[in-house]
Amino acid sequence: MDIFNKTRALFHLPEGMTYLDGNSLGPLPYAAQERVDAMIRDQWGEMLITGWNKAGWMAQPSRVGDRVAKLIGAEAGHVVMGDTLSIKVYQALASALELNPDRKVILSDSGNFPSDLYMAEGLIRTLDRDLELRIVEPEDVEAALGDDIAVMMLTQVDYRTGRMHDMARLTALAHDAGAIAMWDLAHSAGAVPVDVAAANADFAVGCSYKYLNSGPGGPAFIYVAPRHADVVNPALSGWLGHASPFAFDLSYQPGAGIERMRVGTPPVIQLAALEAALDVWDMVDMADVRARAVELSEMFITEAESRCPELKLASPRDATQRGSQVSFTHPEGYAIMQALIAHGVIGDFRAPDILRFGITPLYVGEADIMNAATALQNIMDGCLWDRDAYKVRSRVT
Repeated sequence: MDIFNKTRALFHLPEGMTYLDGNSLGPLPYAAQERVDAMIRDQWGEMLITGWNKAGWMAQPSRVGDRVAKLIGAEAGHVVMGDTLSIKVYQALASALELNPDRKVILSDSGNFPSDLYMAEGLIRTLDRDLELRIVEPEDVEAALGDDIAVMMLTQVDYRTGRMHDMARLTALAHDAGAIAMWDLAHSAGAVPVDVAAANADFAVGCSYKYLNSGPGGPAFIYVAPRHADVVNPALSGWLGHASPFAFDLSYQPGAGIERMRVGTPPVIQLAALEAALDVWDMVDMADVRARAVELSEMFITEAESRCPELKLASPRDATQRGSQVSFTHPEGYAIMQALIAHGVIGDFRAPDILRFGITPLYVGEADIMNAATALQNIMDGCLWDRDAYKVRSRVT
């Protein structure tokens, strides 16, 4: 049996649904439900607070971090889990700025996820030392790497279009310019091969509820390169990042290495779900996942363009420049997506006009691609999207 038929059987996929939104929220692995049930019953239920020692809850963020490290090419002992992605962005950016104190500019691009930019704006206000957030077009990042850049903060894969930056090349150029390189891997981890160590990245952050399937609100991760791990000063110096949390010192002393990037009490139940979800990744090779994702993406682009010429491809046509998603634009993109969802094909919409489809081979196959293309054709040919109900904006798009 093909390995991806085996992995597909490990996920709960509702009957009659074609799910192409794993780039926003991964589906439920059956094992995650079983793991969480067992954790709640046997650990929380029976051990209560002794679970921190008996069940290894306190070590869980580092233990799971080492498993995520394998998916992003990080050195063991240099990834830790916890908190949200926005918190980890704030931590990494603050530490990066402190490593480059004589420079004032944070360089990012218009393809970065807005929350990263908001966190940068907030940090700039907090530090109050004339820092600047400079946002350029994605293709202009290289030219913008001047001798005033303190930190280059980029999302590797554009959340809207799937456009993918060359991490190794841009990191090298950033270093040549004297800047620190910080990467957001929210749409990379579990989607494309990543090697932060080989790319010489300084910091990387990412979430676990998309391609890694940890469930809504799943914990984020942070990577700090070994050369920085024992010198960075966490701006969010929480008690679990302390060298001796249970000494209850009244002043902060940073923990060793990546441990200092912990902040508050870890989300033990959600980490249990992630541990189970990561078991699926032990079955596959990332190169095979990438090859299959490209194959399915090319199929979807070909089918959608031939059946629905009104749609314009927003993703790079060259697969080597694209993450594991396909996006199209249309002035009525929101209504079209709502019609698709009503017809059992789940993607999502990103303003102002992007229809976004995640291509996730662990549970998406050729039949799903063809179902989605057929539904899209029927909706476009029949103008089925042109109904008032499909044009009412929900809070989550």
